[in-house]
Amino acid sequence: MRINLRVEFTNSEVKEIVCSERDLVAFEDKFNRSVAKLESEFKLTDLLFLAWHSEHRRKETKKDCDALLDDVEQIGVSENDPK
Repeated sequence: MRINLRVEFTNSEVKEIVCSERDLVAFEDKFNRSVAKLESEFKLTDLLFLAWHSEHRRKETKKDCDALLDDVEQIGVSENDPK
């Protein structure tokens, strides 16, 4: 299972971010919620955490989650699969 996200940053950069199994497990561990409930219990925090975790895991950012949020203009699910 993967979740593809599209993140627009305040500096006009746009990234397609792939959230893998590792990111989804980290989400479940942190929030004690199943990723299966994301659709019915959607919170913006969920998507932001997943995007941050994927970026951090791949060493695309050194910022902590809260600091990265300062740079995010908009986030949503993406239909693109950047592979």
